[in-house]
This record gives sequence, structure tokens and C-alpha cells, in this order.
Amino acid sequence: MNILTFDIEEWFHILDNASTRTEADWGQYESRIYQNMDRIFQLLDDTKSRATFFCLGWVADKHPDVIRRIDAAGYEIATHSYAHQLAYEQTPAEFQTDLERSIKHLQDLTGKKVRSYRAPGFSIKEYNRWVFPILLEQGIDIDCSVFSARRSHGGDASLNMFEPGYLNVGGTLLKEFPINTAAVFGQDLIFSGGGYFRLFPYKVIKGFMRRSDYVMTYFHPRDFDAGQPMIPGLSRARQFKSYYGLENCLPKLKKLLLEFPFVDLSEADRQVDWTSVVKRDV
Repeated sequence: MNILTFDIEEWFHILDNASTRTEADWGQYESRIYQNMDRIFQLLDDTKSRATFFCLGWVADKHPDVIRRIDAAGYEIATHSYAHQLAYEQTPAEFQTDLERSIKHLQDLTGKKVRSYRAPGFSIKEYNRWVFPILLEQGIDIDCSVFSARRSHGGDASLNMFEPGYLNVGGTLLKEFPINTAAVFGQDLIFSGGGYFRLFPYKVIKGFMRRSDYVMTYFHPRDFDAGQPMIPGLSRARQFKSYYGLENCLPKLKKLLLEFPFVDLSEADRQVDWTSVVKRDV
């Protein structure tokens, strides 16, 4: 099972960076979302692919026609929060308000229920699992935030989830589609999205794909924009992670979509035998 997803945000929605931290900071940057979305739509048309779009409520608020275009094309819309803040830096009340706001904007535009969520930066750690009951309270029944490996903005290795399963939230079950990894010399490597996908050569990614029974991808409009300006204030390591491989990402992904079958999240949900999956207490 290979799942294709996109996190719909602007090119300047870089986490944990002083010049791009809040909505007030974003006004200094030009919008590039239209040209970047054009690339994604053309890619999906060319490869006849279906995908799920995890959209910011902020994008729905500022650029509602982007969300309407996704919906009109028949693609599934999920939420990626409203203001793209790290979940573990929010209080439960702040997180709930942000989530409610995002769901309202998306549902008002499409008239369709939002049932799936992904945290910005996969920012769920062991100490902020209070996110999960809030998701259920807000009508979310599928989460795609679990990242069972170490990373800069999150990761909860203790959950040890690398394929679809249930999170048992006080007796209520939340469906989880986590990020997958590939084991190389005893290390869990991520290859299926963002900077990881841009870093690895195509032959390496293809090899990982062949060895994987389950792959959850995640791409951003900025991943295909080689002409975007450099965000000020980034360290050299962050510059490398954010800008390396932009020029080759789109043709690399197109080749992957033509060689391997992909489905959107709704179809993946239908294909999973939920009676036999692992359950993790949270």
C-alpha cells in the first residue's frame, strides 16, 4: 500500500525559524502557492494519480480558490492545522482552537466533512499525546502524525508504529497511518517525503519502495519550486535540508508515480483490514 499525500502550505511556512514563526511574519513574503499548486495538479493529471491534500486553514482563509480547486478536481481534503504551529509548543486549549478554526474554514469552503489530520512537522511527542483525544472530540477519525523515529520537530519512537493501526485513546479508537521507515544497517531511515525524498537518489528510493509493504508519502508545494528565495535566518544545515534537490524533486516523483501504484488516504482506509491491525494505548 503506497499512499500519496501533499501538505498544502506556502513556501515560507518553515517551522522553528524566527523570521517565519507567526502569521505576523508571513506578510513580508510573496505568495508562490498558485504556481506551485499548478505543478502538483499537472503532475497528478500526467500520472493519473489520486492524492489526499492536508491543507492549512490559513491557506483556506487567504487563498480559498486553492482549496476550491482541489475539491473541484475530486481530491480528498484533510487538515494540517490552521496556523502551522508546532503542536508541542501549544497548550491543549490553543491546539483545540487552532484545529477548530482549520476544520471550519475547510468545511465551509467544500461542504464536506474533514475527517483526517496531520500535525505540522509531525510534532507529536510522548508528552503531548493529549492531542489525540482533542482530535476525536473535533470529529477527526484518522490521524497521520505519528513519526516513530527521531527528528528535529517531533517523533515518538516509543509508539513503534510503522504501518496502519489503532491508537486506543481512553477506550476510543483513532485510526493511525504513520510515517514508514526503511531499516539500513540497524538504522531507521525515512525516504518517503520532504527533504528525505529530495536527498536520496532515485535508485535508492526505488529500492526502498520495493522492500516496503506500506509507504506514506508527504510532499509540499515548495518541494517542487527551485526558484524560491532563500528564507533569512536559516542555519547552513537548515538551508541544506530546505533547498537541496528542489530542481529534481518533481521529475523524481513523477517517475515514482509511473512505476508504483499509489492511492489516496480514503482508498487506503478502505483497503486496511481494521480487524487485524495493532492497537497502541496512548
